[in-house]
Amino acid sequence: MTTAIIVQARLGSTRLPGKVLMPLAGTTVLEEMLRRCRAIPGADVVVCAIPEDTADDALIAPATRAGAVVARGSAGDVLGRYRKAADQVDADVVVRITSDCPLADPGLCGDVIALRAARGVDYAANNMPPRFPHGLDCEAFTAQSLRRADDAARDPYEREHVTPWLRRNPAITRATLDGPGGDAAQQRWTLDFPEDYAFFQAVFAQLPPPPAIPDWRATLAVIDAHPEISAINAARRVQR
Repeated sequence: MTTAIIVQARLGSTRLPGKVLMPLAGTTVLEEMLRRCRAIPGADVVVCAIPEDTADDALIAPATRAGAVVARGSAGDVLGRYRKAADQVDADVVVRITSDCPLADPGLCGDVIALRAARGVDYAANNMPPRFPHGLDCEAFTAQSLRRADDAARDPYEREHVTPWLRRNPAITRATLDGPGGDAAQQRWTLDFPEDYAFFQAVFAQLPPPPAIPDWRATLAVIDAHPEISAINAARRVQR
């Protein structure tokens, strides 16, 4: 049974181009993200799934340095890219995380993996509904379910965002890992805007340096102790 953590990454962000290669924590956003993914309990392999476009070639070296397998596929059809990546490493279970969330918590992701296995369901996540800080989202699903989604999904939104078909189709069995909700769920820990980058720089300046990986509760405690950090990207929050 092979569990593959597949992280989608690209350089062509319209709101913050090149964001995953921005410096952070003595490395890059992408490498910090992949380092955390390698620490997920139950993970057998970490894959960085990037577009085939030559413009994204610059992602190969940092992904490789971080110990990830590089898989390439369509830029727009991210669902197809995920299936291709899963097939490349003979995955039985796939865990989806996006590359713009450098505060990803390995233990929390491990809990999602364990929940899916314990319940024997096709799909599990920690954001149905969202009750953790935005940027801790994690989804685990069987490779068989991924292939079903790739074969059946036709809507461009479903192709671009990978898992909507799995989250909505009544034939797919699902489980949810509940979170704290409240103020924690309103936190914004994802990288889309310059304010988010400033937020991450401030957070990591307060966290213990690598190789430490504080869990999400410890990170939240640091942010709560420094309300000026949370204020940096507060205007970019979306009510969840």
